[in-house]
This record gives sequence, C-alpha cells and structure tokens, in this order.
Amino acid sequence: MTGREKLASRLFFVLAAACLLPWVGPAAALAAGILFSLLVGNPAPARTASFSKTLLQLSVVGLGFGLSLDTVARVGARSAGYTVVGIALTLALGALLGRLAGTSGPLSTLVSFGTAICGGSAIAAMAPVVKAKSEEVAVSLATVFTLNATALLLFPAVGRLVGLDAPSFGLWAALAIHDTSSVVGAASTYGPQALAVATTVKLTRALWIMPCVLGAAYLVRSGERPKFPLFVAGFVAAAALRTALPSLAPAWDALVAVARQSLVLTLFLVGTGLTREVLRRVGVRPLAQGLALWLAVSAATLAAILTGLIPPL
Repeated sequence: MTGREKLASRLFFVLAAACLLPWVGPAAALAAGILFSLLVGNPAPARTASFSKTLLQLSVVGLGFGLSLDTVARVGARSAGYTVVGIALTLALGALLGRLAGTSGPLSTLVSFGTAICGGSAIAAMAPVVKAKSEEVAVSLATVFTLNATALLLFPAVGRLVGLDAPSFGLWAALAIHDTSSVVGAASTYGPQALAVATTVKLTRALWIMPCVLGAAYLVRSGERPKFPLFVAGFVAAAALRTALPSLAPAWDALVAVARQSLVLTLFLVGTGLTREVLRRVGVRPLAQGLALWLAVSAATLAAILTGLIPPL
C-alpha cells in the first residue's frame, strides 16, 4: 500500500467515524462521501458497497422500533392504491421515454424499474429476468444512483419552498425518490413524522419487486425468481415488538436513535460509491431517460399531493 493509499484509508475512517456524531446530518454525510470519492478516491469500493447495503437494511429494521404496528398497517394500507398506480404509470412512461431517447430494451427496462420501485434493489432483481448485460446493469445503477444523490440534496429544500408538512413530505419522498437510503435520508431532515411515513410507504413499494419480477419472468419465459426482502419483514417485526411491549419504550427509542445515526453513516458510504468511473458510465441516453422520468414522477406526485389528489396519510 502506497503512502497516498494509506492516507486515503485513514481519512476515510475519520470521516466515517465523524458521521456517527449526533450533529452530523444525512445531507452533510452524503456530500462528504461524494467529495471524498471524487477528490481522494474510495480505497475499497466493493467492500464499501456491500457494507452500506447491509447497514441500510439493519437501520431500516431499527426504525421499525419507533412505530406501532397500527401505524405501519394504516399507512401501508392507505398508500397501497396509489403506490400500485404510480408504479404502473412510471413503468409505462419509462418505456415511452426509453424509446424516445433511443435506450436499448434491457437498459431502458432497468432504468424504469429502478425508478418505479426501489432503485438498485429493483434493478438487481430484474436484471437476470431481462437478460441484461453487465454493462447495462452498471449503467442503469450509475444513472439511478446519480439521481438519488441529487434528490436527497434537493427534495428537502423544495419541500420547504412549497410548504409541505412533515407527513406530506415523507409521502412525496417515498413516492418520488428511487432508493430507500435516499428516501430515509431526505425524510430524516424533515423530522420523525416524515421519516415514519416515508419508511413505511417506501417499504410498501419495495414489496412490489416480487410480483413485478415474477410477472416479467412469466412474460419473457424466464425461470428467475426474486428473493423476498427480509429486512421488510424485520421492520414489521420491530414495530410488532414495540406494540406488544410498550413498557420497554426507552429501549426501543434508544434503538431508533442508533438506527437514525447509522443511516447517516450509510449515506456517507453511499456517497463514496459515486466515483469518477461511475460518472463515466452514465451515458447521455440513459441519463436523459432517467432524468426525464424522475422529473415527471417528482412533479406529478408533488402536484397530486398539493392539490389533494393524493390525500394525506
């Protein structure tokens, strides 16, 4: 290991440790991760990506200890209808924009699917079904990731500009931001109410990975079968524990606090994944498709919330 690599590793761990401090927020952590990656370079991108995925899932489970099972069921049930409609319309619009942009079939499908449901998780589940090449998977992930980072930094400012209250912002973030990490990161800056709504609605969307992939597999005669996202079950189980044992509220609150700060660290790690190589992979056509689709979904859901077409939860 060269002197530069040693310095990069030390700086990486210092910044990661700083993200565990309670006064460091999600946006600052993400920005620090991106700047570190672009200016210094991630010393271990593969391990960072793997660890950030695991830490995100554990953090989401931890957030479940802050909600009652009644709240999870109510928010999940009330959001299910327009979640399904939103997914269907996003996939249809994504296919149209993919044709207009001249994006290849599998790549267009992956960008649309990642936007419609759950970012990288959805892309990873759909890729083998549509027989996407490794480069197509990499480009779609890079496109969605770039827009994710942008959304986390922009959404809170836009939400405050148009006067969204906390539950409405949480709903908008869950419906319009691709990946779970950016959804909870943006919502956490808006407060616990926004975070509770955003997490529950987003995980309701994530459950649609399985039926969508199974439907696609049937249409293309593929034998691929998606795995159930166990962290979603963990989130519900955590809420059930809080509901069943309310006397342990101080312990549950402590776990929620740890989970929230773990999310800050997760966003730093996610930011370090935005390397120069990732930016080079994002081609003009898939970026045009992804950007147009993301802007359309964001604007449409925001308008629907502001006009009452999507009722408050």
